[in-house]
Amino acid sequence: MYRYDAYDQAFVDERVAQYRDQTARYVRGELSEAEFLQLRLRNGLYIQRLAPMLRVAVPYGTLSSTQLRMLAHIARHYDRGYGHLSTRQNVQFNWPDLEEVPDILAELATVQMHAIQTSGSCIRNVTTDEFAGVAADEVVDARPYCELIRQWSTAHPEFDWLPRKFKIAVNGAAHDRAAIAVHDIGLQVKRGAGGEVLVDVYVGGGLGRTPVIAELIRTDLPEAHLLTYLEAILRVYNRYGRRDNKYKARIKILVRAMGADSFRAKVDAEWEHGRDGAQTLTREEITRVAGHFQPPAYEPLTDQPDVLGDARLADVDFDRFVRRNVRAHRMPGYACVVLSTKQTGIAPGDVTDTQMEQVADWADRFGHGEVRISHEQNFVLPDVRQRDLPALFAEARSAGLGATNLGLLSNIICCPGGDYCSLANAKSIPVAEAIQRRFEDVDYQFDLGDLDINISGCMNACGHHHVGNIGILGVDKKGEEFYQVSLGGHSGHSGNEAALGEIVGPSFARAEVTEAISRILDTYVDNRVEDESFLHCFRRIGIAPFKERVYANAD
Repeated sequence: MYRYDAYDQAFVDERVAQYRDQTARYVRGELSEAEFLQLRLRNGLYIQRLAPMLRVAVPYGTLSSTQLRMLAHIARHYDRGYGHLSTRQNVQFNWPDLEEVPDILAELATVQMHAIQTSGSCIRNVTTDEFAGVAADEVVDARPYCELIRQWSTAHPEFDWLPRKFKIAVNGAAHDRAAIAVHDIGLQVKRGAGGEVLVDVYVGGGLGRTPVIAELIRTDLPEAHLLTYLEAILRVYNRYGRRDNKYKARIKILVRAMGADSFRAKVDAEWEHGRDGAQTLTREEITRVAGHFQPPAYEPLTDQPDVLGDARLADVDFDRFVRRNVRAHRMPGYACVVLSTKQTGIAPGDVTDTQMEQVADWADRFGHGEVRISHEQNFVLPDVRQRDLPALFAEARSAGLGATNLGLLSNIICCPGGDYCSLANAKSIPVAEAIQRRFEDVDYQFDLGDLDINISGCMNACGHHHVGNIGILGVDKKGEEFYQVSLGGHSGHSGNEAALGEIVGPSFARAEVTEAISRILDTYVDNRVEDESFLHCFRRIGIAPFKERVYANAD
């Protein structure tokens, strides 16, 4: 993973000192609320419903065990003993004292971490496939390109005050696990016929009030021009993006208003001015950054199906763990392991300080000291020896991180909702728990197969409800919490095209949601053909049978 050089460390240390002074001036009344707002946002601090919330950057979701232990320390000493894994692969703390945030940032800086640009109208944390660098189906390791974008975009003077927040995702695998189709810019990194690295560029995707699937505006962009082309896109957005209405300020609105062809033409015209300029990537620079992502010293192992087979026969839960939570590694004898945070009764994505320390210990013992965070709000250990899987599972199960539900109904993506967020119209966490409790039978979940449920507490869509196979959105009706259900959404992984869900019909009161989901699942079971997933069944039969069943006998 990337390590700071002296320049990086000095920059972060200076930023901490700067923000400490800004906070002190605000506390003394020398800065107004409005003046402090943009300063704290660009250092990751929100003011939520009940307390401040600090969002810590985890670039492309990659952490060292040392960094994860620091996050555990912060949770224990500055918060209430836990943190939250976000859908942007970051970590959030929900209860820090505003006056102590500079101290938290100072401690983060000692392990090469920060909260810079985790909020505000700027380029946010760049995300990617949680299995980047180790996935068996990977074509190009996306992490060096994420790091190049991170360095280019951090404190970029031209793009620090964009019309609205800006999100970039990069995918280098055969299947898109980075959801590039629903980002402001999505990048698919691939190889050309001669082995050269090329990039397909998608622009104008996003969820929120106006969900949009991104437009492909350029194919086969040479890697040397990655930053110059991104710069051209951002300049067009900065120039033409709306600033008079924040609800119409995202680049997706601009692309739709102009049309993809017109937008592409403006980007290409802008690119002509800088395509061979200072931001052109040299082979030396690409090699330098890629050098931070060289493979660890893997043992010369072979796959061990017999050893794992015996363990799977002896423990049905371990068998389920291997089937759902273990992914193929590019190296023989190794596996990628997902540690689920989706325990019934626990807010999805919430992890305690003790759990963070345990995951850090497992990363050291069973891997090479590296941890990932997925956009599904789970931990990933990227380099586990297959022979260690039974021991890891036993400890993960004891620690509350061994749920065998990856890709199943109970692996719910869920925003903090009305329990924390000041923007939320309704609570999300209780709805997630009610669904998990109603359908907690593991055999039933395995019988249903792949099924993504996503829940958001408001139209900002932090829970990505638009791309859930079943999406649930909290809405306000005259001060009462109701929930709108959509079907057929998909973020674009596993060989399926990205799609936005279709709204079933009128919204439901909270007490009615689980029954509505039950009727949706019954409709699927009654109509599916052998081995057909929920998504494929929905696409084959359409929304009408689900709608008829859900609202049957309604007054």
